[in-house]
Amino acid sequence: MGMQVVKYDFVEGAQKARGMTVIIDVFRAFSVACYCYQKGVSQIYPVADVEEARLRFRSESDVLRIGERHGKKLEGFDFGNSPTEILRSTLEKKRIIQTTHAGTQGLLNASGAQQVLTGALVNARATANYLKSQSPDLVSLVRMGWEANTSSEEDDICAEYLESLLLDKPFDVSAIKPTLRAAPCANRFFDSEQPWSPESDFDLCTEVDRFNFVLRLGKEDELIFLEKVSI
Repeated sequence: MGMQVVKYDFVEGAQKARGMTVIIDVFRAFSVACYCYQKGVSQIYPVADVEEARLRFRSESDVLRIGERHGKKLEGFDFGNSPTEILRSTLEKKRIIQTTHAGTQGLLNASGAQQVLTGALVNARATANYLKSQSPDLVSLVRMGWEANTSSEEDDICAEYLESLLLDKPFDVSAIKPTLRAAPCANRFFDSEQPWSPESDFDLCTEVDRFNFVLRLGKEDELIFLEKVSI
């Protein structure tokens, strides 16, 4: 029997996930996390609760905070959930606390999984290659969607692309960006009244297979973190 790939949605799906698990959040949490590692951060700590994210490592000078709710940057945080902001910043050897409405909630609820990876278009092929190298019987793909309660085209497409890579099925990668540009999920990036979602974020989040590493959830002394694993 070959690899079985199952798909779930939202926090409830993360709780159901078993085997090797990918928590997908394309717009924008796990795209942001990849760009953070490109910029040289030493560690990312995903946190579900806003107040915990404010207080974690509060007095330590090498810590920066990424936080959003309803797409907007949280008050007192260093960054919103924007890869554009990340690329403009100096992050070498910084530690990042990240809390988002959807992605980080999924990571922290996937307690039944064998291993947990982040899912985004920017490192989808690397993620699939890593999964295949583990020869799993079961892979769970969890689409977090908009605010972890509404399905969204970008996470659906990412799950379909990952599934095609895992099962060696054809997929038209060239159609991803134009399809998403025309989809309702992308409207905010082209809306001048939502400056916290700049158009450049859309472009950065849809740079398919830009990175050749995965982000894997780890735990040490009760601290949960995302570690970069090169492929």
